[in-house]
Amino acid sequence: MNFKLLGGILLVVGTTIGAGMLALPVATAQLGFWGSTVLLVSCWAVMTTCAFLFIEVNLWFPAHSNLVSMAGATLGKAGQAVTWVVYLVLLYSIICAYIAGGGDLFHYILTTHGVNISQGASSILFTALFGFIVYRGIRSVDYVNRGLMFGKLGALFLLICLIIPFITPTNLNSGEFSHIIAPSSLTITAVSFACLMIIPSLRSYFGNDIKTLRKAVFIGSLIPLCCYISWDMVIMGVVPLDGVPGLRAILSSSNTNSDLVFALTSILQTSSITFLAKFFTSICMATSFLSVSLSLSDFLADGLKVKKQGISGNIIIFGATFLPPATLVIFYPHIFLLGLQYAGISVFISLIFACENIFSGNALGK
Repeated sequence: MNFKLLGGILLVVGTTIGAGMLALPVATAQLGFWGSTVLLVSCWAVMTTCAFLFIEVNLWFPAHSNLVSMAGATLGKAGQAVTWVVYLVLLYSIICAYIAGGGDLFHYILTTHGVNISQGASSILFTALFGFIVYRGIRSVDYVNRGLMFGKLGALFLLICLIIPFITPTNLNSGEFSHIIAPSSLTITAVSFACLMIIPSLRSYFGNDIKTLRKAVFIGSLIPLCCYISWDMVIMGVVPLDGVPGLRAILSSSNTNSDLVFALTSILQTSSITFLAKFFTSICMATSFLSVSLSLSDFLADGLKVKKQGISGNIIIFGATFLPPATLVIFYPHIFLLGLQYAGISVFISLIFACENIFSGNALGK
């Protein structure tokens, strides 16, 4: 078995299946299950196509080149400056969402076990614990991510099997297809398939084995599509659209993740489902945080021309990676869905620049 390919696939899956998955059934609740499935398949097709286009652009440049170098060579200084802003907003927004969601879940789990700490302290604990793994580099992230991903996918499979008997046709057929162009539904669904940021890191990890890189990206993007459709089915089939607990009420809540876990546990009242739901939602945050933080650190190293070596280089890169989002979450702890919405907007802008890179590169004879 090609364990490096497996690791690459799981890194792509870990990047995509995270906070966006937890938010999907809430953000697309007004669409209903069938409308959300159409939106999921459409966004998967667009985002996977763009991922392969992004690979082609990245292959025109030396290894370890990230979006800053790519934009500078194809779009000039102005395009490079805009890319800096858009990509930082994208990655910082996603990491803010993960820190907020991970801190919320840490706080919920610790509180239920009699450990009372503030939500800000929970967010700091989450960032420090998994930030240290990112600090150790992509090999450490790969190995830790493999273990977490097997646990996450196993928990998801068991959760789906246990919840399916509780699905009701009334809940599953609720919602209106006319909400498919709702901004929050579209942006959060799009960012749930965003794996562009991990591609430069994977390209460096695989070296010249481009065939394996493409295979990892395709399989790694197909697995989340199947998981998202299954997850939407069980959540929308069990948790009603209206009422308390209901998906509309959770959408307007400031503690989306813990409220979703609470809704499942209060409706189903099954200890095994309660445990698996807490376990699964916690790992979702962890795996995506690892992948996206690694991507941001590589992006900053390329943009700032600082190698992630030595004490000074690591302090600069990892300080710039974790301090801004952690500080923002401490002062604004309830920005989970808002962070994902900003990330979704940035994804669309990034896709425009990726396509522009393709056209500019062709014009330059790349």
